[in-house]
Amino acid sequence: MVDAISTTQAGNRMNAGSQMLASNFETFLQLLTAQLKNQDPLSPLDSNEFTGQLTQMAGVEQQLLTNDLLTALLEQSGGSGMAGAANYIGREATAAWEAVKYQDGEATWSYELASNAAEVTMEVLNGNGDVVWTGQADQTAEGVHDFTWNGQTAGGGQVQDGGVYTLRVTAASAGGTAVDSQVLIRGRVSGVEMYDGQPYLTIGRSVVPLTHVIALEEQAQAQLPPEDEESVMASIASALNPFN
Repeated sequence: MVDAISTTQAGNRMNAGSQMLASNFETFLQLLTAQLKNQDPLSPLDSNEFTGQLTQMAGVEQQLLTNDLLTALLEQSGGSGMAGAANYIGREATAAWEAVKYQDGEATWSYELASNAAEVTMEVLNGNGDVVWTGQADQTAEGVHDFTWNGQTAGGGQVQDGGVYTLRVTAASAGGTAVDSQVLIRGRVSGVEMYDGQPYLTIGRSVVPLTHVIALEEQAQAQLPPEDEESVMASIASALNPFN
């Protein structure tokens, strides 16, 4: 399996490669200069061999220039990633993501079931991966449903605000067959951040990688009541009337 690397990791690898090439390039120049200074006047360096060495030197120099260009392109790509992600601010987003900050006495997720289920088990896990609460979902029909946790633990305690928790959903049919499910985060995109060269969106109380966003919608515009709309239009017409 080929593992993907981030923009920062790629840049670091290219910088390390450039430093190694630059060091080899300097060593090559020193050796070539020493060879020219100390060659036997009665048996000078063969022109073909000298040309070959110059060609190698030019190849190393070209590789250094190529690495500099690739680094510049990666830096530009990171900037465009931030600019592109900024276009999502203010829109309603849905992401396949499980982590939510518990704040103001609640943490809210959505979950999607691929088909009707007879039983849906919900588990809330803390940052260490420990299950702090478990229970059965009220809504087991096919589709997307919301779930809000009030912070009460299985032992009767209450968690403090500020912690990050994840939701795990396990669903099964009446015959015991597993039903496909996924945990979702839904809400308005309020900000964009960069981590390790990758854009992340702030959706509600979650920070989600842009690559995990699966749906976007325009934010619904508030509609004025008919009487307010008429009043606004009358005010505009009055302001544009040159005889007022």
